[in-house]
Amino acid sequence: MLDCTMLEKDDTKLEIFGFGDDDEDNFYCLVNVRKNPEGIDLDKLSNADPRKFDEVLNEMGCILMLQGDEVEELINRGDISDTDLHKSLYELSVEEGIIS
Repeated sequence: MLDCTMLEKDDTKLEIFGFGDDDEDNFYCLVNVRKNPEGIDLDKLSNADPRKFDEVLNEMGCILMLQGDEVEELINRGDISDTDLHKSLYELSVEEGIIS
């Protein structure tokens, strides 16, 4: 499990990328830039063994990854704001104990 203790918002970045045919599925990934300043390597991720997908994400510093429909649901419920998605997802991660 990724050690995300003592991370401030500036120690993270939000990356948005697509997978699937014509990048139809958007993913929102909160990344620990202390662990990996370059962020998610999509080539490495797309070539990863599906059984080790989570492990590869962890190695790349992924703290939290949500699909577009999950983000929309969180916005609709008022759990996060689309005004500053990075800040909202960071705060949600803190509230949920993913980052402490």
